[in-house]
Amino acid sequence: MALAVTKSELQRLLSKYPFTSIYGFQLHAIADGQCTLDVPFQTAFERPGGLVSGPVFMAAADVAMWLALLTRLGPEDGSVTVEMKTNFLSAAKQEDFRCTAKILKLGKRLVYGVAECVTREGTLLTHHTLTYFRPDSTQQPAAPQSAGKPRRPGRPS
Repeated sequence: MALAVTKSELQRLLSKYPFTSIYGFQLHAIADGQCTLDVPFQTAFERPGGLVSGPVFMAAADVAMWLALLTRLGPEDGSVTVEMKTNFLSAAKQEDFRCTAKILKLGKRLVYGVAECVTREGTLLTHHTLTYFRPDSTQQPAAPQSAGKPRRPGRPS
């Protein structure tokens, strides 16, 4: 199946927006409904004790899922995150890591997926479940507005 976006288009998106470029994410690989990012360590990521802070893993998972979604729906897709659950399983201390996201179900309105962050050696650091909303898929003509007092549901007018 042909991808709806190229690797170079996704790399441009990573560089274009501050919410992605501040992390220094590097596109490692893409496939149909999948994306892997390399996350180079920055001292700004450290929390006390020298550990990589949780929000860095969460940002990597969210961005990897967004890019995985674009491989199916194209670069103009307006889907947004509506839910994310993160489990922190191991700590990363002053080290790079890799994050891979995969779409599990691409529905008409919702997209479900998972992401995992691992060390370069493959140690599982975090596991994420994500849900995205597809606003473009629910656009319908606007209902006419009625004048006067609104009705309560289940009551005749």
